[in-house]
Amino acid sequence: MTIELLDSTSVVDTSNAFVRKTIAAPATDILGRIGNLETRLARSAAEIDAAQAVRYKVFVEEMRAQVSPDAERRKRDVDGWDAICDHLLVLDTSIDGDVEEQIVGTYRLLRQDVAERASGFYSASEFAIAELLSRHPEKRFMELGRSCVLLKYRTRRTVELLWQGNWAYALKHGIDAMFGCGSFPGVIPEEHALALSFLHHNVRVRDEWTVAARPELYRTMDLMPSEAIDPKKALAALPPLIKGYMRLGAMVGDGAVVDQAFRTTDVLIVLPISNISGRYLNYYGADAGRFSSSVS
Repeated sequence: MTIELLDSTSVVDTSNAFVRKTIAAPATDILGRIGNLETRLARSAAEIDAAQAVRYKVFVEEMRAQVSPDAERRKRDVDGWDAICDHLLVLDTSIDGDVEEQIVGTYRLLRQDVAERASGFYSASEFAIAELLSRHPEKRFMELGRSCVLLKYRTRRTVELLWQGNWAYALKHGIDAMFGCGSFPGVIPEEHALALSFLHHNVRVRDEWTVAARPELYRTMDLMPSEAIDPKKALAALPPLIKGYMRLGAMVGDGAVVDQAFRTTDVLIVLPISNISGRYLNYYGADAGRFSSSVS
């Protein structure tokens, strides 16, 4: 999954005050549309169930994640956070049948105010999120998680729609920063020494945004000296989703965590809204209107 850039030299003000002044509510609950694909939030328990089925296909059948016997029987990827999150969907409206059969991608969105009233953030099981949040009591955070797209639909426009949905949702709720786990395949960090070291030396969180893996789970990302890293090869070795977040202006937390259940090595992505490149805002729309302007 790769986010492509448009070439643009235009600059817009990315401060949160500017963002909040330019929020525009969509005419419907559809957040974006490109061709036969559209993105919006799940409207029912049945649609959330269908999103969990997509997650199962990607995480369990494709990536070999370990799930409970009940989840295996039901062929659904489910956890306790599903009940409190909003579920962003990408649907292929050209597919005949009911709406559940049209869901081809999903993202799970959890706002800070909701997390604090319930089970907290999923990422807090791996990273010391509380320290980051306490450093920014005036900011609103949102967690992005469980991102997946069916193999056939891993195209530029699908990823653009997922980001369009995230962006529109963040504007609507006045979000100041997003974060979430980004994953490398496998449970041996050393197999990704080049990419992890590149992230450690070049895009690691600093100063007020500092956040690290929980001490008992911490695995170093500093596996190669900076002078030994070939940047082009390192970028090529990055998972496309992490590379896409970097292009948006994201930083990466200190330390990785091995997730044995999902068979991944996780890093924490931190994306302050104020970091998002002006050319991205011009492309997607400072009012989230880039792909929703034709929706009536």
